[in-house]
Amino acid sequence: MFRPLGHWLASYLTRQIVTTGMVNKWDLATLKAALQPGDVLLVDGNTRISSAIKYLTHSTWSHAAFYVGPHALLPAHNGQMAELIESDLIDGVRAVPLANYAMLQTRICRPVGLTAEDRKKVIDYVIGHLGDSYDLRNAIDLVRYLLPNPPVPSRWRRRMLALGSGDPTRAICSTLIAQAFQIVRYPILPIVTKELLTSPNGKYYYREYMHIRHHSLFTPRDFDISPYFEIVKPTLENSFKYREIVWADQSASQPYLT
Repeated sequence: MFRPLGHWLASYLTRQIVTTGMVNKWDLATLKAALQPGDVLLVDGNTRISSAIKYLTHSTWSHAAFYVGPHALLPAHNGQMAELIESDLIDGVRAVPLANYAMLQTRICRPVGLTAEDRKKVIDYVIGHLGDSYDLRNAIDLVRYLLPNPPVPSRWRRRMLALGSGDPTRAICSTLIAQAFQIVRYPILPIVTKELLTSPNGKYYYREYMHIRHHSLFTPRDFDISPYFEIVKPTLENSFKYREIVWADQSASQPYLT
């Protein structure tokens, strides 16, 4: 009974809306050149559900996709080579081309120091979930996104993302990516606790312990603010030289002021 309602809600929430956000200044080739397998691509989305997610997470990022790069196991999408894996409300976990986000604001988050072996495990985990679908019978998981700015106190907003069924945040693409990094115990935003201990010479000191945060509570914003992911800017990766910029108040023959 709830499946048709779930399909209607998913279709409504994924419709694009007019936004006035700033569009990134690098072209598709520059963005692709900066990406490496294992990177997380954050997106400032332009759908109804994007507005709700950005409000609930206090962030400009509403979507996260995992960059695999050209791979034999990634099926083509609409005739284009797929390089990203993402979770979609209607299509579930799917492979899509990078061109899908060419006209949206994006940010590259890169895990630092990840070994080649662990990177392969993370990639294989994400690829292994291609085809997984969101259970649209759990309509309560979708209703929470109908209001772009729900009247929820700030301290409860993240918890609101975890309401609903036993698989509550499949709609939040960051869940699958968080699970993938957790299988190799790579930190994103772990919970840190301290224990007061006594050394052999009688001095007190604290020892920190990290605890894995449940994957259902991760949001796209967490990869941005994580101290363990590097922010990669395509313009700077592509041999940026500020003195080669031609400004509007200069002639093309004089690329910089002397």
